[in-house]
Amino acid sequence: MPHSSDVDQTPKYSTVGTAAATACYGSDPSQFPLSNLFASAGDGIWDNGASCGRQYLVRCISASQPGTCVQGQTIQIRIIDYVGAAPSLPSSNGATMVLSKTAFQTIANASIVAFINIEFQQV
Repeated sequence: MPHSSDVDQTPKYSTVGTAAATACYGSDPSQFPLSNLFASAGDGIWDNGASCGRQYLVRCISASQPGTCVQGQTIQIRIIDYVGAAPSLPSSNGATMVLSKTAFQTIANASIVAFINIEFQQV
């Protein structure tokens, strides 16, 4: 059963080659999918680290501004980090997932808003 939640695009991740160590896999560069479709898990799905490596189908369902969501676009992301492990992510408070820049821009127009409502389902 799909779940709906809020997600934000906080640029914690710079590029795969320079990203900080993650709560799931440390500094292992192989943790990053070649597609760059990954996310940090918020408290709602973190499950004391059991969410590391889980994959979810994610789609944008709404945002504060019309036209933000890319209609019909669903992506598959991999959880590689914990939102609470990031040093300064005030905009991610309460977010279920913080998507990588590539993931966010694939399902939403990042130039319109930084927060979207998503539907997600574990695969």
